[in-house]
Amino acid sequence: QVQLVESGGGLVQAGGSLRLSCAASGILFSIKTISWYRQAPGKQRELVASINSGGSINYSDSVKGRFAISRDNAKKLVYLQMNSLKPDDTARYYCNTQTGVDLNNWGQGTQVTVSS
Repeated sequence: QVQLVESGGGLVQAGGSLRLSCAASGILFSIKTISWYRQAPGKQRELVASINSGGSINYSDSVKGRFAISRDNAKKLVYLQMNSLKPDDTARYYCNTQTGVDLNNWGQGTQVTVSS
């Protein structure tokens, strides 16, 4: 079982950058696909980026070219580097495994607010 804790959010001006971190516990981390999701007020949670155990990566069209996901299996960390931030990126960001998503088991997330 993998447990995940998000951090790194904050308030930033449009055009700025933030790096989110997802810290994992549990012995199965290295074989898990880890994804970042976000949810803005009044909107459904959406998938932002995913990275699998082999390092293959997928991004949503809305963040492609601006965000970069990476992982450090030795440290059990997954990062989301967010550049050229826009007000539309304002949301609470979560990391999760597919199992966590299927079980509707979410952490606290980390708030990202982008001012115009």
